[in-house]
Amino acid sequence: MNMVARRGRATTLVDVSRRLSAAVSALEFSPPVTHVYNPLDYARRSHEAYVTRYGGGQRRVVLLGMNPGPFGMAQTGVPFGDVAMVRDFLGIETAVGRPARQHPKRTIEGFDCTRSEISGTRLWGWIRDRFGTADAFFRDFFVVNYCPLVFMEDSGRNRTPDKLSPHERQPLFAACDEALQEIVRLLRPEVLVGVGGFAERRAREALPEFSGRIGSMLHPSPASPLANRDWAGQADAALRALGLGTGGTERFTHRGTEAPRRVE
Repeated sequence: MNMVARRGRATTLVDVSRRLSAAVSALEFSPPVTHVYNPLDYARRSHEAYVTRYGGGQRRVVLLGMNPGPFGMAQTGVPFGDVAMVRDFLGIETAVGRPARQHPKRTIEGFDCTRSEISGTRLWGWIRDRFGTADAFFRDFFVVNYCPLVFMEDSGRNRTPDKLSPHERQPLFAACDEALQEIVRLLRPEVLVGVGGFAERRAREALPEFSGRIGSMLHPSPASPLANRDWAGQADAALRALGLGTGGTERFTHRGTEAPRRVE
């Protein structure tokens, strides 16, 4: 019997988030990882504001990221959560706590953080430019990360989940797979798009019985030379290849008129 069967199925994305947070908080990691942040815990208020406001009901498409960036979700609790985009485009700004143990080069300042998360400005900026408003985008789409944890080395360098040792990846991926399965059950998407190859691979591994389509789009990280050459145009092409371009759904190019109400 799997963990979902033992504990019962989650009924909301908040349930999924809290279960995942508890599961990954119990894990231990060894050098070169020296610091681990869990924004589902210390940034719970803003994260739950995001999933409650934008994650109810069925979503045709789920965009799946890898894990939080140090100046994005690590600060705001929202996937790809550049502060300005979360505050001004998504209309979310809340108090954010702090991890129990912080890296001196990667402190959590919440919505007071002045650093930009380039991946987040690209992704949410592309969404804003294509859809006009957050509400228009979230009629059909939702954005979530596969892994909620931020891993840092002693230097402050980010360490991605795929670079963890096998004995550390196994329990982490098991918890994240379970959460993704529950998210897909709740949102009932037709298409799951990995933002980057890692996310696509994890989706295929975690969802062997998924009846919809699984594909990928280039990750917007500035560390990728390809992403620095018209990432938005490449994102458009990737969705068109999955039948989600301007000919795939009229909502893909829908532009709304109302700005989101601020959540504080």
